[in-house]
Amino acid sequence: MDTTEANVEETNFAEALSERYLAYALSTIMSRSLPDVRDGLKPVHRRLLYAMRQLRLSPQEAFKKSARVVGDVMGKFHPHGDAAIYDAMVRLAQDFSQRYPLVDGQGNFGNIDGDNAAAMRYTEARMTTVAERLLQGIDEETVDFRETYDGEGKEPLVLPAAFPNLLANGAHGIAVGMATSIPPHNICEICDALLHLIKHPNVSFEKLFEYMPGPDFPTGGWLVENKENIIEAYRTGRGSFRVRAHWHKEELKNGTYQIVVTEIPYQVQKSKLVEKLAELLESKKLNIFSDVRDESAEDLRLVLEPKSRNIDPEILMETLFKQCDLEVKVNLNLNVLDKDQVPGVMSLRDALQAFLDHRHEVLIRKTNFRLNKIIDRLDVLNAYLIAFLNLDEVIRIIREEDQPKEQLINSFKLSDRQAEAVLNMRLRALRKLEEFQLRKEFDELTEEKADKEKLLEDEKRLLETLAIEVRDLKKEFKALPALGKRRTKLGAAPSDIDIPLEATIEKEPITIICSQKGWVRAVRGHSADTKELKFKDGDNLAFAQQGETTDKILFLGSNGRFYTILADKLPRGRGHGEPIRLMIDLPNDEDVIAMMIYRPDERVLLASDDGRGFITITDDLVAQTRNGRQVINVSQDSKACICVKVAGDSVAVVGTNRKLLIFPIEELPQMSKGKGVILQKYKDGKLADAKTFEYADGLSWHLKGGRQRTETELLAWKGKRASAGRMPPTGFPKPPKFT
Repeated sequence: MDTTEANVEETNFAEALSERYLAYALSTIMSRSLPDVRDGLKPVHRRLLYAMRQLRLSPQEAFKKSARVVGDVMGKFHPHGDAAIYDAMVRLAQDFSQRYPLVDGQGNFGNIDGDNAAAMRYTEARMTTVAERLLQGIDEETVDFRETYDGEGKEPLVLPAAFPNLLANGAHGIAVGMATSIPPHNICEICDALLHLIKHPNVSFEKLFEYMPGPDFPTGGWLVENKENIIEAYRTGRGSFRVRAHWHKEELKNGTYQIVVTEIPYQVQKSKLVEKLAELLESKKLNIFSDVRDESAEDLRLVLEPKSRNIDPEILMETLFKQCDLEVKVNLNLNVLDKDQVPGVMSLRDALQAFLDHRHEVLIRKTNFRLNKIIDRLDVLNAYLIAFLNLDEVIRIIREEDQPKEQLINSFKLSDRQAEAVLNMRLRALRKLEEFQLRKEFDELTEEKADKEKLLEDEKRLLETLAIEVRDLKKEFKALPALGKRRTKLGAAPSDIDIPLEATIEKEPITIICSQKGWVRAVRGHSADTKELKFKDGDNLAFAQQGETTDKILFLGSNGRFYTILADKLPRGRGHGEPIRLMIDLPNDEDVIAMMIYRPDERVLLASDDGRGFITITDDLVAQTRNGRQVINVSQDSKACICVKVAGDSVAVVGTNRKLLIFPIEELPQMSKGKGVILQKYKDGKLADAKTFEYADGLSWHLKGGRQRTETELLAWKGKRASAGRMPPTGFPKPPKFT
């Protein structure tokens, strides 16, 4: 039998695949993409800082080549590609990516334009003081260590983190089935929140907002999000923050001006932003701009020139905010690994408390470490003092006895370690002054030992010690305006400014064409003759309207929903156009029954074929999404069928039973949406057509051949709304229609 066959184990393919995929997913979540809530670092960042510490790359030491750091990280701790490690290191050094950089880079580490850093053999690096704080106390048994991947060394599971790095620098990552996105915050504000949380563990999120009013991005800008949205995001751990570029108006000669952008939103590449602005200019989508220039040197400076000095700069910038990355939404998804390495979304309070809990544990472990060191030293000092008290006997034993160590242990009741310490004493340590110093050290350490033991037993003192740490941290950064001062300015959520479409679209006359089968297009110019228009076989003209490229076109579906399409988005040219269902979410079993150009504050009569209707205004018909806006509530057996602009004081309705009714328009209610009221009652039939008109001018309708007839004697058909009506005058069209 083949030995290879003997080692083959049959298993279900789906089970094997799911088992391996689960292992990969867990590895990605825990060892790559999600940060630890305690130190805010992913494994690659933690290993980078630990390797730099081993290389003695403190802020006071000289720089070393980045390649040396990457090589140590890859060889000792992180068995992945050098490019991935170097990219992580580069990001830690970029002051436009990190609010508080952890790596001090020398050389080209990239820029806000999106240019890559120089190769690792050209750049040099060392740690910053912030990184030093993250590693502070790592040699004092404050954190657990594990074996490295090859078993030849040790690496920390987490850093002591005397700096709230998770919230201060933020984090981004995509794992399997989950992601994290944490924006950076201001360290002084975090410290204020931590100090309040120490005193009030159940602090409300409204109170936390007073201390932490929102993210603080390294690139500045304006945070323009509602207070309620920010509080809700901090409460749930999920949300978004609207961030805008910082700009100002520069006056020029002859009353002209230009807009200067000096700060752009977080993680927006300046070069791509300039390309987008140039593209909008080229495609004539920014009709109120004449030029955009990048005049940046060390400071960012984008210059935007308006076409006319009469254009309001606020409207100009609102136009830009809607069309490019001068305004972005920065997401918050506080998805992190807790102290047990379990992933989950935390609230802001939970994340702050997790940091305090970690520092509490670090403080206890650090105190215990120091306590053990004191006990060890007191043990040795006690032996020294015994030796001084019995100096002559100790000297005699050392000089005369064959086994002085055993004799010392027996004579003075010393431990093996104490006897060894006495035997290793130098002759110069036998001075009287040395004895005085030993007694002084013994007393000081005894006092410190008692203090440490009391500290471990007093939870209130432990919390106060944590508070002192946080206050010192705040004081340190407050003295450094470049790091401690808030960069992102806080602004109110912007009110909706009505931006004229002329600002973004070049105004041109067009004729909008819609066929019976729902093919829509725009023809250049105001074409009066629709007979020359061509359609697909079996299709004909349904609607034609003259308008401008800046117009909004309203379409009513038989389902009672209104859909809005911007005229400049309609297909142009001599072809048949495109199916309207590609532009709006109109169900396949519904049809377009009306088309009109939006004009503000116009009154419109709407009705369904079951004879119900009402009057509304055009402002209530505009939809913001492809899904449209439900205006006419139709039942399962009815369809929307009438949409006509109101012009006159009377309403004429006619049913499929050829009965005509005329009543005053005041009898119809004005509503924003609904079923409406009964216009005309039918025993057997439905609503066929309706129109509004001036009663004194008479009722008109079209006859075959294009002729028009007007009837002025209308008393016979005038009645109350919801009446049945009477048969129309002789010669009224069949089927009954007014147009």
